[in-house]
Amino acid sequence: MPQISTSRSTMSARRLAAAGLIAAVYAAATLLLPIPQYMGVQFRVAEAMTVLPFLFPEAIPGLVVGCFLANFLGSPIMLDWLFGTLATLLAALWTRRMPNAWLAALPPVLCNAAIVGAEIAWFTVRETGGAFWTAYALTALSVGLGEAAACYALGIPLLRLLPRIPSLRGRLAARG
Repeated sequence: MPQISTSRSTMSARRLAAAGLIAAVYAAATLLLPIPQYMGVQFRVAEAMTVLPFLFPEAIPGLVVGCFLANFLGSPIMLDWLFGTLATLLAALWTRRMPNAWLAALPPVLCNAAIVGAEIAWFTVRETGGAFWTAYALTALSVGLGEAAACYALGIPLLRLLPRIPSLRGRLAARG
């Protein structure tokens, strides 16, 4: 299998393709589904995929690129391009280090509630006035609840299903 060398690691063409597929599915699900995906009330079905780094290290760049593309193409807020993507990167790195599936779903919830909640609160206060910390508490709660629903109601079943697919069994990390 051809290898793609970077300064710190080597990524096979198969892993690079998997990262690209994850990016494409994340961006498409975010941009094409007719549900709230941006601003204070949001439920991104694609966020179920944020648990994938628990099983696949190549999901980390895939999720980051997919999130950036979805935000760049779908969000009118430039801050979201940067901070939404940052939240996804931090959550993916943290998720990869979790000891079990239930904890693997927690980093995306916490990172998005804290970072995206602050971003939306800042934008809301800037546009409408009001107190930042009040807006932050409400948006962090709202974003966190939507993220928890996606990660726990959809992401955990995804983590349970993937090891049952015969073609993936040899590629998955043996994790609980």
